[in-house]
Formats: sequence, C-alpha cells, structure tokens
Amino acid sequence: MTTASISPRLGAADHVRRSMSDVVTLTGRGLRRLVRYPSMIVMMIGLPVVFLLMFVYVFGGMLGAQLGTGGGTGAYLQYVVPGIILMAIGSGGAGTAIYIAMDMRQGIAARLATMDVPRAAILTAHAIVSVVQALLATVAVGAVAVFLGFRPAGGVPGVLAALGAVALIAFAITWLCLALGIISDTIETASNLPMPLAFLPFLSSGFVPTESMPAWLGAVAEYQPFTRFTETVRSLLMGTDAGPYGWQTLLWCGVITAVGAAWALTRYSASQTRS
Repeated sequence: MTTASISPRLGAADHVRRSMSDVVTLTGRGLRRLVRYPSMIVMMIGLPVVFLLMFVYVFGGMLGAQLGTGGGTGAYLQYVVPGIILMAIGSGGAGTAIYIAMDMRQGIAARLATMDVPRAAILTAHAIVSVVQALLATVAVGAVAVFLGFRPAGGVPGVLAALGAVALIAFAITWLCLALGIISDTIETASNLPMPLAFLPFLSSGFVPTESMPAWLGAVAEYQPFTRFTETVRSLLMGTDAGPYGWQTLLWCGVITAVGAAWALTRYSASQTRS
C-alpha cells in the first residue's frame, strides 16, 4: 500500500498518482473479498432473477394485458427487465453498507489510517467494487431475460449505453449507501438502513406504468428518481427516445453522488478522528 502523506518534495501530480495507486490496490482487495465471500453477490444476482421469473410467469399475463401493446407474458417481459435491473442496484446497496461497516468495526479502517491512505481513496475503492457487483448482476439478469425471450431493440449500442447508465446510477447509489454504512452502529444496522432503496423501484414505472396507479401513488412514482432511472435504461435497451428522463437521470445521479460523497467523507473522517 502506498502512502499519500504530504511532503514538500512531492508535487500535486505525485500525490494524485499515489492516491490512484491506493484506489487500485484497495479495489483489488475488494474484488478478492467478493471471490472469498461470494454469498453477497450470489444473493444480489439470485434475488433479482427470482423476481424476474415470478413477475413474468406469475403476474406477466395479467400485467402485460394492461400495457396496451397486445399484452401477454412476452410483452411484459420486454417491459419489466429494466425494473428488475434497478431493483438489483437498489438491493445491492445493503452489501456496500455492510462491507464498509465491517471495515470500520473490524479495525481495517484504523489500520489504513495509520498508513495515511487518503480517505477518499478508501471510499472510492468501495464504490468501484459496488459498481462491478451491479454490472455483474445486470449481466446475469440480462442473460436470463434473453433466455426467456427478451430482445433489446436497441441492439448492441443500446445495451452498452444501458450498461453505462447502470454503472452511473450504481455509482451514485453506492455513495449514499457508504454514508449509511458509516453512520451505523452495528453491521446489522448497516444491512437495514439501505433497505428503502430496494423498495423504491417497486414504487416506480419499473413494474407497471405510473398512469395505472392510483392518482396519489402515481404522482409519487412519477417524480421519484427510480422512475427516471428505469425509463432511461428502458429507452436505451429498446432504442427509443428517453426524452427528459435522460438528462433528469444525469441530474439525479450528480446530486445523489455529491450529497452521498460529502456525507460519507465527512462521517468517515469524523469517525477516524474520534478513534
């Protein structure tokens, strides 16, 4: 592990290179931990796949009839895949919060503090690992969906653009979950605080159109960020115009990232000062 301590002989470029080296090293540690303890990523992949199968084969016929596109299970499969992907991102936040809470409770954070590793590098590495998890879950859900008959009309460019959007959304959500994990007193609390993020996709256009909901619920669903995220991913996959949802997604991701990162870095620094 390199050190990013301030030295009069080192310029700004040297400090940036050392910080980047720390990010790479800590990201490698996080990825190795995924291999050693795969239960979290298995849950992150398995749960969305189960929901995909349940919604398509249990509710797909009825819900597909409400889409106005000829209905049926096949039509609903085309509609619901982006919602399942966003559910995977939301539920994956619990894993991010757990990992940072484990590092803080098991002395890893204190050890890194003695090595003078930049706190931003530590949290950025956690964020990168979380994005990798989200992309793995997205690919797994997409593979199962294609096996069931899902066909992205946007082709390869649309799929790649959708993966980019997923990475951006996951990066933003991750910073918020890092803050929730840092403020948690126990690992159990860290696993519970991000749970609302797993349910927000259900209150969006991910599973049914917002106009089919009661008026009050439809208003909530229409203006919450996961509807913007879902519609953006859906438009990219299906090769349609995202309209205002595209730039609204960018705006929401920027706001969530800024707030989450500031909160996480502030609370992490405060925790290390107290220790």
